[in-house]
Amino acid sequence: MSVLEIRNLHASVEDREILKGVNLTLRSGEIHALMGPNGSGKSTLAYLIAGHPHYVVSEGDILVDGESVLGMEPDERTKAGIFLAFQYPVAVPGVSVANFLRTAVSNVRGYTARPAEGRGGVIGSNLMPMREFRKELNDKMKEFNVDPSFARRYLNDGFSGGEKKRTEVLQMAMLEPKFAIMDESDSGLDIDALRVVSDGINKLATPERGFLLITHYQRLLNYVKPHYVSIFYGGRVVMTGGPEVAHMLEEKGYGWVEREFGAEAVVA
Repeated sequence: MSVLEIRNLHASVEDREILKGVNLTLRSGEIHALMGPNGSGKSTLAYLIAGHPHYVVSEGDILVDGESVLGMEPDERTKAGIFLAFQYPVAVPGVSVANFLRTAVSNVRGYTARPAEGRGGVIGSNLMPMREFRKELNDKMKEFNVDPSFARRYLNDGFSGGEKKRTEVLQMAMLEPKFAIMDESDSGLDIDALRVVSDGINKLATPERGFLLITHYQRLLNYVKPHYVSIFYGGRVVMTGGPEVAHMLEEKGYGWVEREFGAEAVVA
């Protein structure tokens, strides 16, 4: 079993403290939903786990299987088993989905760390064999309802919101992380796209993988059933329970959270 542990995490940007003592543990096989209003710091937490350089950690730690990742670059954190699905995935014109995935998979699985045959033994130029990669990609695209034409399209360039999120599910399926952080993956999706993305998450929610689902709303959790639901407010986790917490938020909104835990503003 693998464990992602966030201990007393404090972080700031431009001298403004955003995270104020976050404690959260995610284990293999668990789906943990993190819910909170806009500006509570949820996306900041996601970016920090993935290694975004914009934020400064002043206290606390993030550990994967007992090893701190704070000193790791984003690509090293990916190799350690962390995957982040962005709320707004960036378009990369000129780079096809297939080329992007082959390079990413080759890096995570260690192909690029091996000397390349026939290229003077240069480390970093070795990639997963094309035939092997193409077969795996085609199988995953079929399994996760991704149109085969996506492989030739430039990454997220001209993609609809639903197409971007499907592509991120495909990335996750290929990279096989230990922990997947989904930053508002339901944002901007119509009901059909939401079902496709939810189906992909459910297929990937194996005993070997943990999910942290960051969301505002109950609707994603109608399709992906969490083991735990935490309320994030004011830069920290203020309550954790089961699925009933999400239903309570759906019924009562976030006003009572502000009244109970204070109205300190946090910019995510």
